[in-house]
Amino acid sequence: MTQFLALDWGTTNLRAWRLDYEGQVLAARQFELGVSQIARGEVEQVFIRRIRPELHAERLPTLMCGMVGSNMGWQAAPYVDCPAGSADIASQTITVAQAPLVRIVPGLRCDGLTRAPDVMRGEETQLLGWTELQGADARGRHLVCHPGTHAKWAIMEDGRVARFVTAMTGELFDVLTKHSVLGGAGEAEDEAAFSEGIEAAGNGQALASRLFSARARVVAGGADAASTRSYLSGLLIGAEIASLPLECGAVNSNTIWLVGSASVRGRYRQGLRRWNYEVREMDGEEAVLAGMLALVRRGALHDAR
Repeated sequence: MTQFLALDWGTTNLRAWRLDYEGQVLAARQFELGVSQIARGEVEQVFIRRIRPELHAERLPTLMCGMVGSNMGWQAAPYVDCPAGSADIASQTITVAQAPLVRIVPGLRCDGLTRAPDVMRGEETQLLGWTELQGADARGRHLVCHPGTHAKWAIMEDGRVARFVTAMTGELFDVLTKHSVLGGAGEAEDEAAFSEGIEAAGNGQALASRLFSARARVVAGGADAASTRSYLSGLLIGAEIASLPLECGAVNSNTIWLVGSASVRGRYRQGLRRWNYEVREMDGEEAVLAGMLALVRRGALHDAR
């Protein structure tokens, strides 16, 4: 076959592309069909009846990454231990029992900041794509941040994921704004309040105390309650940025890469520049496509074609 289907199937969204083996995108779709929105056991039918037909890919081999490979997805794909590169991951994709043309990319596991392990599922494909798109520039040690609901800070060494640290910043923001006294009425972005939050994060320590300032600035300081969400976002992102690059260990330069969507990269860029980091960026969709192609070229679909 000259084409394959690539799916980045996450918790809340699904992105799908039909590609040729040179990496050209022949069709693309996005669905609000994350695995959290589909009843257990129905992922297969959604794929067969909805996804494949819309991309005219009923008989194409398919490579999937993301939460589709978790215990809440289609079939659990075991984690690969770090350090790991594209060849390591490609060799451990799993075959879906009910669909022999479908392979799922495993996640990654490493030692976390505590005694517990840290894990990622889906971001590894974008990190592999970063390596592919960097080419020779991926040699050496680099720090790559993938911002999101569960932000990942990965140390890349000679094109492999050496280790990483997760920050639940996005999910914490969601919980605090919906289920705590810090919830604000404002929905529009308030850039001044976001910047104020970045500054209020300080060095990232005593976060539980700093968080209360989101309420105190309104009830006792005269700040507009509608600005609370933006202030809180800045505070949480600022605390993450102030602490995690150091927690990730020594990196041989002051450069940090941001890989992800433009909107989220912009917020992290602002926080990183406060600490005088040099920021370089890569689009998340470009990275995931490059990562998928790298895995296919290293045999992830070799017996499904």
